[in-house]
Amino acid sequence: MSRLPSATASPPPPRDTARRVRRLLVFLHRWTGLLTAAFLILVGVTGSLLAFDTDLDRLINPQLFANARPGERPLDLATLAILAEQQEPRARVAYFKIDASVPDRVTVAMRPRTDPITGKPFELAFNHVFLNPFTGAELGRRADGDLSQGRINVVPFLYRLHTSLALGDAGTLTLGIVALAWTIDCAVGFYLTLPLGLARFLSHWKPAWLVKGRASTFRTHFDLHRASGLWLWPLLFVFAWSSVMFNLPSVYDGVTDALLSRTPFDKAVSTLQPPHPTDRPRLDWREAEQRGRLLVAAESKRYGIRVLRPFGLGYIPSLGVYTYDVRTDRDVGGRTWETGVWIDGNTGTLQKLFSPIGTPPGDTVTTWLYALHWADFHDWLVYRAIVAALGVMIVMLSVTGVYIWFRKSRARKITRLRLSLQPKTRSVLK
Repeated sequence: MSRLPSATASPPPPRDTARRVRRLLVFLHRWTGLLTAAFLILVGVTGSLLAFDTDLDRLINPQLFANARPGERPLDLATLAILAEQQEPRARVAYFKIDASVPDRVTVAMRPRTDPITGKPFELAFNHVFLNPFTGAELGRRADGDLSQGRINVVPFLYRLHTSLALGDAGTLTLGIVALAWTIDCAVGFYLTLPLGLARFLSHWKPAWLVKGRASTFRTHFDLHRASGLWLWPLLFVFAWSSVMFNLPSVYDGVTDALLSRTPFDKAVSTLQPPHPTDRPRLDWREAEQRGRLLVAAESKRYGIRVLRPFGLGYIPSLGVYTYDVRTDRDVGGRTWETGVWIDGNTGTLQKLFSPIGTPPGDTVTTWLYALHWADFHDWLVYRAIVAALGVMIVMLSVTGVYIWFRKSRARKITRLRLSLQPKTRSVLK
């Protein structure tokens, strides 16, 4: 008696399933690359330039930098804050830092004071003032990103292009979506370089890391695209995911919270004692700096941190707190604040300590992502050069990806045309 065939089809072999998955991922990789290419080219070019933002600003606007005399030392933080406010009584200092990598300029972020007559903030044509760090003399002013002010705003405008396409919140959201797609595509692209089977895995994977010599133009572009993506993959992933952190913080926070413990900044602020919002705190700049120095000394001794130098000073009217920051031997970055205290502007009591020591893993990861993305790893010149080169490579990967799609698309069209002509050719021969 013959056995009837099974009514249910047998599952496809594992290799066939793998090929189907690969075809789907190739489709996703192709169209993700095409849709994000223009954006990645823009952020790659601007990112390369911004890796040397201060040097570029020095070249374009030398008037914003002081001529230091031998042996001259910068003024203390409180004196610089007082001088900045004396030159513009309608504004108060929001924040500034003494950057060791920029010893000949202090950039002071200014916030308008409230007009006692109208009850509204004064209208100012600037939000940053540049001071000579040795004399406190004003070097210039600008409203960041406003190109109507001329070449003084070229570098801030590049920053706006890089972070928001110079389109405000809409541009920030757009680049956030691009960054998320880029992050996912990094994983997809890596998978597509892997061989299908496990047999002789390394020998079959090795060509993906190489650029074949004396090959056709298409093969050269293909190898450059694949091999560069593999060699640069760790950095590409870091920059893609950190871009999500900057432009889609809700997505970044959700993923980080699911994987690692951390203290969100808004939660850190909510743990402050009841704030006393005021534009005129009882403590002046000198008292705030002195109090900050004492608090940092006590906390650094407690945690075994070595303070290298004062770094920044600021005031937040909405919270009624002064911020006093220092550079320590435990900081990752060289130009961004990582260690400091928030001080009640009326009482001088410690409101919050920010430190790279004892923080949850999620906070540590976030700190590293900030430093790596902004070319601020201990302010090493070599790393800044690596970031600038990476921007160029991102452009190359985008261009070669579009070229590969164009050549394959044209080849597919030619194949379809030939197939459509075959029946007609046979009928003519008959």
